[in-house]
Amino acid sequence: MPDVRRVRFGTIVRPAEETADGWAHVEALDGFLVPLPNGGLLLFDTGVAAGDPEVDAHYRPERIPLREALAAAGASLDDVTLVANCHLHLDHAGGNAELAGRPILVQRTELEAARTTDYTVAGVVDAPGVRWEVLDGETEVAPGVRLVPTPGHTPGHQSLLLDDGLLLAGQTHLTASGWTADAEAVRRPADQVAPPPDWFPGLLPRVREARFAHDAAVWLA
Repeated sequence: MPDVRRVRFGTIVRPAEETADGWAHVEALDGFLVPLPNGGLLLFDTGVAAGDPEVDAHYRPERIPLREALAAAGASLDDVTLVANCHLHLDHAGGNAELAGRPILVQRTELEAARTTDYTVAGVVDAPGVRWEVLDGETEVAPGVRLVPTPGHTPGHQSLLLDDGLLLAGQTHLTASGWTADAEAVRRPADQVAPPPDWFPGLLPRVREARFAHDAAVWLA
């Protein structure tokens, strides 16, 4: 199994009006470093964007800057040779501008959506020097490393699947328990439960373990 490292970008407070139980929740903001077989590191997600007072008032982020977050994970900006975001919302793509010049892998549908009004904050999508590499569907981006479309949270959401079955699932689900509920629903299709996303049943047999951007429980053991 590759030495996949968690990159802690801080936390946000999801306000009560956005949660099922009516309470505000503190959520992790995590990215991942994946070693590439040909050297270098792939960074999956880049942290939360800064500079938008309205966003800060709404989500009350505690940010760990990109350089500091990478250093805590034992890496530097220079070690990162490839970048991908699960999607381009402000809490997953906020550090893209600091990685200008490196290929940033994105699904075409996601980039098109992100260029519409109010999808994300200014500067995330087309900052100077940002180099998009546009994908259309599942793509092997390095030996044993694949980006897989997992739409739902956004039109072009993607997850990173390694050959050993580890899935970096981004925000396909807000929590691991949400993933588990969909996995069980696949096994009980006659029980009139909430159906999983269309892509889920096909991907599930390929996944040994899934990790999520907003649920750090797997890292806390």
